[in-house]
Amino acid sequence: MAETTAALPMSLQGFAQMQSRQKIVAMVSAAAIVAALVGAWLWAKQPDYAVLFSNLSDKDGGSIVSALSQQNVPYKFSEGGGAILVPSGQVHDVRLRLASIGLPKGGMVGFELMETQKLGISQFAEQVNYQRALEGELARSIQSLAAVQAARVHLAIPKQSAFLRDGQNPSASVLLNLHPGRTLDAGQISGIVHLVSSSVPQLAAESVTVVDQGGNLVSGMKDRQRISGLDPTQLDYVQQLEKSYIQRIEGILTPITGRGNVRAQVTADVDFSQVEQTAETYKPNGTPEANAIRSQQSSESASRDPGAAGIPGALSNQPPVPATAPITAPSAPGTPAVSGAQPPINTRKDATVNYELDKTTRHIRSPTGTVKRLSVAVAVNHKQLTGSDGKLSSKPLSENELKQITDLTREAMGYNKERGDTLNVANTPFETIVREVLPETPLWKDPSVISLAKEIGRYLLFGALATWLFFGVVRPFLREIAARAAAEREQRQLTAAQESGVAGHLPAPAGAALRFDQKLLEAKTLAKQDPKLVANVIRDWVDGRER
Repeated sequence: MAETTAALPMSLQGFAQMQSRQKIVAMVSAAAIVAALVGAWLWAKQPDYAVLFSNLSDKDGGSIVSALSQQNVPYKFSEGGGAILVPSGQVHDVRLRLASIGLPKGGMVGFELMETQKLGISQFAEQVNYQRALEGELARSIQSLAAVQAARVHLAIPKQSAFLRDGQNPSASVLLNLHPGRTLDAGQISGIVHLVSSSVPQLAAESVTVVDQGGNLVSGMKDRQRISGLDPTQLDYVQQLEKSYIQRIEGILTPITGRGNVRAQVTADVDFSQVEQTAETYKPNGTPEANAIRSQQSSESASRDPGAAGIPGALSNQPPVPATAPITAPSAPGTPAVSGAQPPINTRKDATVNYELDKTTRHIRSPTGTVKRLSVAVAVNHKQLTGSDGKLSSKPLSENELKQITDLTREAMGYNKERGDTLNVANTPFETIVREVLPETPLWKDPSVISLAKEIGRYLLFGALATWLFFGVVRPFLREIAARAAAEREQRQLTAAQESGVAGHLPAPAGAALRFDQKLLEAKTLAKQDPKLVANVIRDWVDGRER
């Protein structure tokens, strides 16, 4: 390296002494070397590009490209032009900055359409713009769901009328484009329906239709299943019920048998029918004293019977004589007078008692989801024993141990013989499950290692290229220039020596063809043999330079 550094001033002198053609070739070579180094450096520093947005509409794509140009963010397009790529280290930052200015808009307009209303717009156009804005906002809200890739909403809002008889209710249609492999359950579909119906006045949930990208009607799926007797919630309830029984059985048997030595399966017959009964029962009344009285009515009357008196005929039918004080009523003519005799008194008593009826009214409503029957199967592994030699062996459970496990299972499942429950406990050796060990990913196939190797390879390739250019091109070029300069200087020295008479003492082969070290050795030998001659030559050189 020191030799190369020392050769630099000599190379500059050699470059100054070159011909014009040689100077042009040298400059072009130097420029090519510098361009190669700069290109390699730029290639090594080129960042990896990642997808910013894909599947954009032309309008959104143009807006995003314009925003990236204003923010001085480098970008490029994918091969098919369906995605915009930016440096991977700026993806999240650029997305947040574009989201702050409302990009991308998703190919639809929202209520920002109302911000550009023109003066003098008609009421019809204003209503159409409002409907478009409402549809766009609903579509954006639906697209925020994880399973929805794109959505379109169509609203049918009738014109308001002053006559109630001519009034019509609005309706809506929603078209969903789901991500590949994604589906919507009944709860999510119901949420979309209620989201749309709650956003439009007087829009009922029954008037909202939801269709997927395959043209399948998904909004009425739940109702159709219920009409046909299939309810997904009932199936989920049965599965959860069976799972809870399995967990209870395995939870109580695992401490006894050990982990992985018991397996249980439960089949539940669940009754989801709804039954309501109303019954009225009347029983015969008991003793009057024990019965409750509803109402009671009694009446009592007394009267005196005058009886028959007098002689039948006209005289006995005469009216009585008018009374005089003292009130004495003379006997009717023809009636014998009886002293101190009174007519008899007639007494009458009536009583009515109404008792409460012994009535029983019973209203019975059976709960839904009752368990009609349970079928339980339990498999227990053989007992694992370790012999004296350290080898494992299996042994069946004893009758007492098997009976204990059966009794515990009955209690855990709530065994009911009257309900028709069945239980089967089997003691059998389990087959050893050999798990396939997936081979580890080789180091050279690891994506992170490949990415790191690519990044390091760029810099290594740049360093190798720079080293090759320096040691293979620049350094030999500088050496050649330095050698040419030294040869020309020696040629001038030889020419001066010949003029001063020193050349006659040099050997015949001395000249430009001799190497520098050979010439130096011959000069030293000549200085030892004839120092006066050498001193005269050097003095002539000095005098010539001073002149």
